Amino acid sequence: MALHTVTFQPGGQTASVATGTLLTEAVRQAGLDIGQPCGGQGRCGRCAVIVANGQVRRRSAIRLSAADLEAGYALACQTVVEGEAVVRLLETEQVEHRLVTDKAARKVAAPFAYDPAQHQTVRAFPLVLDAPTLSDSVDDLARLERGLAAHGVRGLEVALPLLRTLGQRLREADWQVTAIVETDTWRRPDGPPRLIELLPGAGGHHRPYGLAIDIGTTTVTVYLVDLASGEALDQAAEYNGQIARGEDVISRIIYAGKGGSPSAPAGLAELRELVLATSNALIARLTERNDVSAQHIYKATVAGNPTMLHLFLGLPPGAIRLSPYIPTVNLPQPITAAEAGLAIHPHAAVDPLPGVASYVGADITAGVLAAGLAEAEPLTLFIDVGTNGEIVLGNREWLMTCACSAGPAFEGAGVVSGMRATRGAIEEVWINSQTYEPTYRVIGGGPPRGLCGSGLISLLAELFITGVADKGGNLNVGLSPRVRAGEHGPEYVVAWAGEAALGRDIVITKVDIDNLLRAKAAIYAGFNVLAQSVGLELSQVERLLIGGSFGKYINVEKAVQIGLLPDMAWDRFQFLGNTAAMGAYLALLSREARAAVRAAAEKMTYLELSADNTFYDAFTSALFLPHTDLDRFPSVAALVAAGRAPQTETAP
Repeated sequence: MALHTVTFQPGGQTASVATGTLLTEAVRQAGLDIGQPCGGQGRCGRCAVIVANGQVRRRSAIRLSAADLEAGYALACQTVVEGEAVVRLLETEQVEHRLVTDKAARKVAAPFAYDPAQHQTVRAFPLVLDAPTLSDSVDDLARLERGLAAHGVRGLEVALPLLRTLGQRLREADWQVTAIVETDTWRRPDGPPRLIELLPGAGGHHRPYGLAIDIGTTTVTVYLVDLASGEALDQAAEYNGQIARGEDVISRIIYAGKGGSPSAPAGLAELRELVLATSNALIARLTERNDVSAQHIYKATVAGNPTMLHLFLGLPPGAIRLSPYIPTVNLPQPITAAEAGLAIHPHAAVDPLPGVASYVGADITAGVLAAGLAEAEPLTLFIDVGTNGEIVLGNREWLMTCACSAGPAFEGAGVVSGMRATRGAIEEVWINSQTYEPTYRVIGGGPPRGLCGSGLISLLAELFITGVADKGGNLNVGLSPRVRAGEHGPEYVVAWAGEAALGRDIVITKVDIDNLLRAKAAIYAGFNVLAQSVGLELSQVERLLIGGSFGKYINVEKAVQIGLLPDMAWDRFQFLGNTAAMGAYLALLSREARAAVRAAAEKMTYLELSADNTFYDAFTSALFLPHTDLDRFPSVAALVAAGRAPQTETAP
């Protein structure tokens, strides 16, 4: 097969690839990287490059205009090499951690009355053992078990690699050691505790540490926890490195099946490496600034949606997106850190928390634990708004759950001027109802680069309330110079090129609005169908709890105005932040909390919306601002009645 040299500018790196190789693969072989937020499906346009000269074939150019094609633009994920070529890589959006990520780093006291003797799942036992003699000739392991029995520890499980060095360690330490023992045997109530490490010295100065990890589709969050005190010493978060290969779970599932062989797809291995790189970088950051050795971290609990946990564990996720939507496992077994690939003590237990179904995972069961929903008396609606909106309805008597694929629109993906919530993102917009001129707030200050999820919600609400857009999301072209016919249809200009960081207009198009309407309609329809499935109305909900990192940035008023959240008294809303990470933290600290996560998972009844005929009707009804039935949104109806939101339909 013929090989061709592809040269990448501006750095001059080269790759020698066979005919038919995708440009994305050539980029990788040249030691470079290029983002593929849609997982290489050609939908997002973020992997655009310029083919300066050479022989390539564009399989698809759905996101490129005629002018783009004339200028040599191509989508790297949809373009194959057919000869020598010179390709220029463009400046792409850098994945920065959210400005509040490390500013939020702080100590967190144990969220309950933490008693190490009762709750601690990994303990350090200082031991002074009797040296063996001819009259006391029990074996080394039995001698160690005898010393631990004085502390109430009966029996001991020891892995073979540790057993091989046990005798040498005891003798070199002159029989004065500290045993690091995992006492949490919730999976095997009758099983023995497990020896993780044997350290020299019995001075009692060894402190065991643990990690609570939330692997989100967008963000990975890690808590560093002192298991002796129960205190979270620090926390850090970073964008999940997998974003470069897909911004939503479906894109990543598709990417995971690419390359290699059916039994060992290269995409799956790459996605696992990316999330491990993110997690281990966070662990290194936390251990360095808290002067803690990673080798003294002996336990980790991990939350995440089913796809994220499958990718973390290297399990093929393909069946999750195919009917009847069955994951490989909902209740993964604990593994060692060495098996997981986490850079902590190799024998540390890594415990993935249990999920419920294909799209309701450990992030939600951990969130239910953190929210106390399984013990609550009031009828409560718990939601996690993200790329895959998960919903739980119920109280201590019963729990129903479902998931609706909102897609990545609220993360800024699939939107012409969309971006993640990083420096330069417009996060809030206000439109003058007389002049239709906008003002906005930018994360980090300075000129704007694009619109993030909270900015898009705010903007869409303002467009509707001021009459720039009608209830169908159609823009009133000609109402203002900012409402114009663009290359992709009607659009509203939020920031002119001269005030924008990238020197081009920041806009929201009718296509963008349609994507946002579908996303919010899916979530709102999920609420309705879940309530209707148990014979209830949303008006009967007494509390609405919003979890997830994105949730705390939502402006409730704006979210109600577009029909994303139900219209109810504001005192019923409660923002809980990252409930998945907090639930993982609780499960790390207490075997009782860990058992409660499993009990919550077993208690939930899962409703598969794709198999429910009422979902489509509810979804269609919600594809308007705020809804076809304005009686559901009395506060918005009041604004309409006041004349602030003209209801005359405009041509799309």
